[in-house]
Amino acid sequence: MSIFDLLFLALVLTTLITLCFAVGFALARRRERSLRIFRRIALGAGLYFAVVIAVSFVAPRRSFDLGDTQCFDDWCVAATSYTSTGHSYLIGLRISSRARRVSQRERNLSVYLTDRENHRYDPQLRPSDVPLSSLLAPGESIELSRLFVVPAAARDLNLVINHEGGFPIGWFIIGYDTWFRKPPLIRLSSTRTPGSAMLHFHSLPLLPWKDQVRL
Repeated sequence: MSIFDLLFLALVLTTLITLCFAVGFALARRRERSLRIFRRIALGAGLYFAVVIAVSFVAPRRSFDLGDTQCFDDWCVAATSYTSTGHSYLIGLRISSRARRVSQRERNLSVYLTDRENHRYDPQLRPSDVPLSSLLAPGESIELSRLFVVPAAARDLNLVINHEGGFPIGWFIIGYDTWFRKPPLIRLSSTRTPGSAMLHFHSLPLLPWKDQVRL
């Protein structure tokens, strides 16, 4: 959990307590003081969201390499390898848990490829695919893969692992990839000659825990 996550939780708690006071003053017919509190809450919320939007606007799009681990609290994912044959890409992934006591899973995750023109290529569904939302025991890790088929003209392919659906918490926390920023890219060495069948295999170890990258 980052400092901005903690800041958001602290502000939510402070706002709820302040709202209780405002409602209490309103019920006690002290409307002027109640309205003054509501105005301050609105002003504070406006300033906070201005900061969230400004940071999202000026910050560059992030990118990672194969082997870099991205974590959502204690749940982590890394693209560890890829194999390219013709127009198909087989991407190796590893999901893992840093939790020490509880089992957990991450829902609403999507993985897809993008090219130089920002076209999106979703994975081909296979019966043997292990779900990204698999339940992980404390300290457990699972190896899985996804198969992609892309046009011959696709260039500069990158992998994206992103939340889609669920409650959009990223809209409310400073530094998340939600407003003007697109989700982080995982770079692939994907220069290919049209019509040729080339085989590439890249595999890198996971980074140590202290070097992991948070979203």
